[in-house]
Amino acid sequence: MRVLSLRGLGGAAAFVAGGFLSLTAGSDAIANTRACQETEQRYEQIKAGASTAEVNAVLYTAADKGCEALAERLLDDGASLEARDRLGASALSRAAAAGQTEVVALFLARGAPVDARNLEGSTALYRAAENGRLKVIQELIEGGAKVDLPGRSGITPLAAAAFMGNKPAVELLIDKGADPNALDATKKSPIVYAAGKGFPGIVELLLDRGVDVNARYGNDLTVLMWASGYSSDAGVDDAVKVMSLLLDRGAHVDDQDNRGRTALMIAAELNHEKAVDVLLAAGADKTIKDKQGKRAGDLTSLTALREKLAATH
Repeated sequence: MRVLSLRGLGGAAAFVAGGFLSLTAGSDAIANTRACQETEQRYEQIKAGASTAEVNAVLYTAADKGCEALAERLLDDGASLEARDRLGASALSRAAAAGQTEVVALFLARGAPVDARNLEGSTALYRAAENGRLKVIQELIEGGAKVDLPGRSGITPLAAAAFMGNKPAVELLIDKGADPNALDATKKSPIVYAAGKGFPGIVELLLDRGVDVNARYGNDLTVLMWASGYSSDAGVDDAVKVMSLLLDRGAHVDDQDNRGRTALMIAAELNHEKAVDVLLAAGADKTIKDKQGKRAGDLTSLTALREKLAATH
C-alpha cells in the first residue's frame, strides 16, 4: 500500500492556541508591512535603471508579502502579470499561495491569466487549495478559475484541500462544480486522501456528495483499506472515526485488493491495533488468505495482535 503524500484542539488548549495564532497573525502582518516598506525602498533605488526582469522580480516579492499598493504601482510601471519566476510561477500564483487575497483581486482585475500553470502544472487555485487559503479560493473561482484543473501528479484542487483537512474549502469547491470522484495520476480521489489522513468530517461530506463507499482505486484499494492503513500523521482516534463512518455507510469489510489483502490485513501489517479492533468488531474474517497464502495474523509483528488474530480454522 502506497504512503499518502501531497505535499483539533478543545477547551483551554483551543483558547491558548487561538490566542497564540492571533498573536502570530499580528506579528506576520507587522513583518509584511515592514517587508513592503523595505521592498518599496529598494525599488526606488533601482527604478531608474531597472530592467523588465528586475521590475517583475519586485512584483513577485510584492505578491508574496501582500504589498497591494506597491504591486499596483509596479504594474503601472510595466511589470507583467504573464511573467514567470524560475519555477514557472506567476505573480498571481505566488499571491494565491501566500494567501494575499487583496493582491489576488488586484491581479485578476488587471487581467492576470487565472489558469496559468507553473512548471509542475499547478494553477493559482491549486496553490491556494494546498496552502489552505479559503478566501483566495473564493476570489479565484469568482475570477473564473476552472475548479478541476489539476496540479502536480494530476491532483485536483479538491484533492489538495482534502489532503490538508480543509473542510470549508472542500465544500466550496464541490459547490462550485469540482468533481468529488476525480482521480489523480496515482488513481486516488479526494476521499482517499481524507480517509488516509484521518479527516472524518471531509469523508462524511464526500460520501454525502455521492462518492461510492465501495469504489476501487489504484491497486484495487477501497477507502476502507486506505483508512485502515492510515498515515502516521493521522490521529488514531480520528482514523477510527473514519473507519466507523465508512462501515456504518456500508463499506465491505472483507474486500480484497490486487494482492489479495483485506483492510484487516493492511491494519495488521502496520500494527494498527485500534483499527484491527474496529474491523474485528465489524465482522472481518481473520481466516482470509492473500495471494501469498498469508492471513492477517501472519502480517503483524506484535505478539498480542498476532494472538488476537489467530485464525480459528
